[in-house]
Amino acid sequence: MEETVPLGRVAGVRIGANWSLLLVFWLIAWSLADAQLPHGAPHHSSAAYWMTAVVATAAFYACLLAHELAHAVVARRSGMVVEGIVLWLFGGVSRLKGEAATARTELRVALAGPATSLGLGLAFWALTVAIDGHVALLAAAIGWLGWVNAVLAVFNLAPAFPLDGGRVLRAVLWQRSGDKAAATATAGRAGSAFGYLLMAFGLLAFFGGAGVGGLWLVFLGWFVFVAARSEAASSALESELGSLTAADVMTRHPIVAPATATVDRLLDEWVYPNRCSTFPIVGTDGELVGLVTLRRLKRVAPPDRATTTAAEVACPIDEVVTCTPDEALVPVVRRMAGSPDQRALVLHDGHLVGIISPTDVTRAHEHAQLRR
Repeated sequence: MEETVPLGRVAGVRIGANWSLLLVFWLIAWSLADAQLPHGAPHHSSAAYWMTAVVATAAFYACLLAHELAHAVVARRSGMVVEGIVLWLFGGVSRLKGEAATARTELRVALAGPATSLGLGLAFWALTVAIDGHVALLAAAIGWLGWVNAVLAVFNLAPAFPLDGGRVLRAVLWQRSGDKAAATATAGRAGSAFGYLLMAFGLLAFFGGAGVGGLWLVFLGWFVFVAARSEAASSALESELGSLTAADVMTRHPIVAPATATVDRLLDEWVYPNRCSTFPIVGTDGELVGLVTLRRLKRVAPPDRATTTAAEVACPIDEVVTCTPDEALVPVVRRMAGSPDQRALVLHDGHLVGIISPTDVTRAHEHAQLRR
């Protein structure tokens, strides 16, 4: 769901598209031009069908954007930071930094998108009724837009995390129990179950003759299943580690090694005598130049260890996640997940004071669960 092409800003929100959007755009336009529009408005030329299909597909993605913008605007008005919106293979995603502070905020943000889609569906339906019998091809395209927006609203209201309905379910459970983590876990299980159901239904449809439509449901179900588990884990992390800073979990005073040391020397004098699996390395002037892990050292063949230096196998410092001791832990963990070695160096006034590894994060997570 990474942004491939920036599309500008709408209402102050950054909009982008993923390359997968082009594939689905063509498939939708082809389906409309080849079957949907000829069935709803026969006796037109192929060029007319394709022209109308392309415009209708573009309008559909504008509706998807409106759906996501509704989420983003309500979230921003509720004090949440909106990083942007990405349109991709399965629709659109609003990138919100952090989570809702209260169940009521979660509910408002979650309902904003389906309410917008439902409103658009009703508006397109009314427009279809108004022009039906006058411009049949236009009425068929607008009727399809009304139908697809209604389906989008209903599908998103399924009580399965991370769909909007799953977030509504979490908000309701959170409001009733006051336990956000438990509510998230329940909504996540509902999302996984819904993903399984979609995959099963898609397989049945495929072997029943539905063809590509059945496979599409299988892929959609798989996405919901994976996203439910990922979102639930991320939300649990936010809930249980949200009050911690980097200083709370870091390993203090990490052992550093010289960048000029050979791998043989590094193993003999730093790795084997210590219980560490990660070593920041410094240049002759004492400046940090990179990070060496056991995984990187294993890549060096034994005959080459005597001539290969730590600097040559280290992750360069500009690719290493860094943070300050008072920085919130959760954003640091998220940056670590996307980094080459999944570590973070903690710096205070430019000096190394600690290091955070996945083991440190796991320990903090387990401690938070025990306290809860």
